[in-house]
Amino acid sequence: MLKKRYSQFEFIALMASLMSVVALAIDALLPALKLIGYSIGTTESTDHQLLITMIFLGLGIGPLLFGPISDSLGRKPIVYAGFIVFIIASFTCVNATSLEVMIAGRILQGIGLSASRTISIAMVRDTFSGDYMARIMSFITVVFILVPIVAPAIGQFILNHYNWQGIFYIQLIFSLLILYWFWKRQPETLPIEKRVKFTRFIFVNGLKEIMKAKRTIGFTIISGFITGSFMVYLSTSQHIFQDQYHLEKEFPYIFAGLAVAIGTSTFLNGTLVLKYGMEKLVTISLLLFFGISLLYVVLYGSSENPTLGVLLAFFGIQFFAIGFLFGNLRALAMEPVGHIAGIGAAITGFISTLMAVPISTFIGKFTVNTALPLFMGFSICGLLSIFILYYLKFLKYKALARTNN
Repeated sequence: MLKKRYSQFEFIALMASLMSVVALAIDALLPALKLIGYSIGTTESTDHQLLITMIFLGLGIGPLLFGPISDSLGRKPIVYAGFIVFIIASFTCVNATSLEVMIAGRILQGIGLSASRTISIAMVRDTFSGDYMARIMSFITVVFILVPIVAPAIGQFILNHYNWQGIFYIQLIFSLLILYWFWKRQPETLPIEKRVKFTRFIFVNGLKEIMKAKRTIGFTIISGFITGSFMVYLSTSQHIFQDQYHLEKEFPYIFAGLAVAIGTSTFLNGTLVLKYGMEKLVTISLLLFFGISLLYVVLYGSSENPTLGVLLAFFGIQFFAIGFLFGNLRALAMEPVGHIAGIGAAITGFISTLMAVPISTFIGKFTVNTALPLFMGFSICGLLSIFILYYLKFLKYKALARTNN
């Protein structure tokens, strides 16, 4: 536990900053998707979506390498290695002349950034536990959400004054500043005596242990459904607002406004989680997430897009629910495997991403003329998540009854 209030504040800000490079790499690029497509020879909106979804593929693959090694070598060296990969990948993207090279660069960017994202979660778990861990994760996410609020506007500003390559250069400058801060101020959180000897079996052994933790697997699968739903929005938002609603100039501000909905609920979660607990908040939020998406399908399932205000209202309510889900689901999944936080964060992150990428890619193909496919996908993912949640509750109830008897 961090002792000093200032140290805790700085820890939250630094962990959020490590995660925020991921958000900047994704969201700042949204206004530039069409221009990048023209530069690399593609005009298909489904190809443009790949520039968003493929970075998530890298974010899922990378932790399988970085997580286990961090349990053995410590957290900080892995963050340095990840940033080196990210820098190489960024220059690959800048010089890309084809869709294939750009996708390869984006996947490599994701692999590099997965180090900072995975290790920041592991460092939080090294330092905190239980509902207090969820509280810290909520505050970290609040700071992290500030980047999606401003990132599209930053991307649009760079496009207006320079070119799309400038977005990648801004990402590099931002990441180098954070890396220096991390090197200078953050102590190692994994003591030598708690490190696991690195062997070729470390991943297999960790996977076996995680597979035994049903709650870890269950909450990870729910996280995959929710992450996949949100990725659909990220990859199609530019097409929906710029092409379907013809709001090219307004898009960065719309994106920022919706990000505020997530930030607000995430901030509230930091206080409410200590009063009500993670599981209760997840239950209420999942029911809201499913209910509002189903309502949209019922009301607008046989018509064109509703007015902009109606669409934003539905998105806003759903993202408000998502704000209570992201941090709590990760904390609930990590709680049983805190003694192997590195490999735990790696495998749970990989599973959720392995689910999220195909979910996002599949649903995104149907968002050609209306936003309806998003809400249909949201409702299906929400319903499956509710089934899993109540199954986990049933297992927990059985375990408690067995203990009492």
